[in-house]
Amino acid sequence: MILSLAQITPCWNDPTKTLKKMEKYAAEAVEGDATFLVFPEQILTGWDPKNNSEVTTEDGEEISALKDIAQDYSIGILGSFREKNTDHPFNTSIAIGPDGKTLASYQKIHLFSPAGEDRYFSPGNSLGIFSFNSCTIGIAICYDLRFAPLFHAYRDAGVNLMLVPSAWPASRLKHFHLFTTSRAAEFQMFVASVNTVGQTPVDFYNGGSCIAGPDGSIRAQGTDLEELIFYDMPIEEAETLRISFPFHKDVRNDFL
Repeated sequence: MILSLAQITPCWNDPTKTLKKMEKYAAEAVEGDATFLVFPEQILTGWDPKNNSEVTTEDGEEISALKDIAQDYSIGILGSFREKNTDHPFNTSIAIGPDGKTLASYQKIHLFSPAGEDRYFSPGNSLGIFSFNSCTIGIAICYDLRFAPLFHAYRDAGVNLMLVPSAWPASRLKHFHLFTTSRAAEFQMFVASVNTVGQTPVDFYNGGSCIAGPDGSIRAQGTDLEELIFYDMPIEEAETLRISFPFHKDVRNDFL
């Protein structure tokens, strides 16, 4: 399984224009033999914690177009968008198979209250898990990286690869790498975090997308430019490490 991270700048609040850009990167990812492509947080519009316009649904025009891209290029895709809801919208990521069908969706559980995201969006309440090329994959979004119990829940569910679309600002990029590698080592899983790049009305982002192995080492990392990052996933490595170094059996919760 060759994973590709599309570290790109969204076309601000312009899903139609962004979709054209996403199609270009999907074509390039396929040329690089990628089988699954991951885009940053709220890629269709750009992440804005106080903007709940430009909402859509899984059956909406924008997501239907994204499904067409996945099918046309025969590649799995993880996209991210503002999902319509009866109350405030969800910050949602959707995994789409190369046949254009939905594999899983995930609504961001931990909303970024320091920027007011919790006042304009509704939190999710369930995990997003799917299987692709014999790999059990989970979805988290950006700020979720700071919350270890979420990743523990995914590990307990048998996940060995986490995909984390993000809009992590340049001012805290060291924490982006810290939490990506920490979650990978702590729960013996691959963690692939793809970041936004460039200036938006909300903040400045300088990429640094990375893939950490289940031992916590960084296996691939992006620069501060728009680009595709490729990594040929040794899928079995996470499970092998969990068997050879099963430290999670020593966890104690009786003193809490």
